[in-house]
Amino acid sequence: MSDYQKHLYLILFPNEALVSSQLTPEEFGMHYSVGSPRHFTGKVIFVEVDINYRHEYFQIDAQLRNTQSGIAGRPKRTKFVKSYRVLEHMDFSALRKLYLVTTDGAVLGLDQDTQPADYGEKSRIRLYQEICPLRLLVASNLDPREFGHYITEETWSKGAPRIFFTQYAIDVEAMVASNEVRGFNMGPLPNVNPTNLPTALKELQDDPSKKTKTVSLNPNLDFVSYKAIKRGFWFSNGSDTIFYRMPDLDELHDKHYSWWRHL
Repeated sequence: MSDYQKHLYLILFPNEALVSSQLTPEEFGMHYSVGSPRHFTGKVIFVEVDINYRHEYFQIDAQLRNTQSGIAGRPKRTKFVKSYRVLEHMDFSALRKLYLVTTDGAVLGLDQDTQPADYGEKSRIRLYQEICPLRLLVASNLDPREFGHYITEETWSKGAPRIFFTQYAIDVEAMVASNEVRGFNMGPLPNVNPTNLPTALKELQDDPSKKTKTVSLNPNLDFVSYKAIKRGFWFSNGSDTIFYRMPDLDELHDKHYSWWRHL
């Protein structure tokens, strides 16, 4: 019998998949970011799932039985359970720590937390990065709870049953005002057409009934530092919202220096 403990991990970025593994979260993050021949570069975000979680959509027991490397002294690194519509079938009560992995394999674990004090702050436009299963960069006048509810229950054409997303620490109005688009200006956001953000801002300001405006169809997370994350990350299924707080830069420096220095 193997001495290695088995884990279930829900990968949220760069792909969506439920995998079993005999690697610890730190080992798994390192392997998936720099040790796997199938993923050469970029961030990785995943959450550990309660090993006792079961759902008829997944063949978890069968895959866990096969989570053995067959080589003495070597843990099984990854055994894919499912790579399609995974988050949609995940019970939020089974989610444990969320892990952020840098491009060179440093791993930071985040715990679930209470919502930020300014959660319901109104009269401002936010910039959200949808991460899983949708990948859009979206401007919205909704706060995170409202945004998650809107995407999962109030829109059919642009929504999903469950969503994992974050908010960028960007003052959209100030950014647009100070970055007038000119021929030599590539705009305030990497990998985004510089005219898109001003257009989205104007539409949301001119039409109070409009709740969201897509800024980019391309996921922007690989082009933006973790430093740009505001508050943290949210899971939403409409009725429930789970929040993982992102430490600020001072806290990262003081308490998570080994990860901070990789930013």
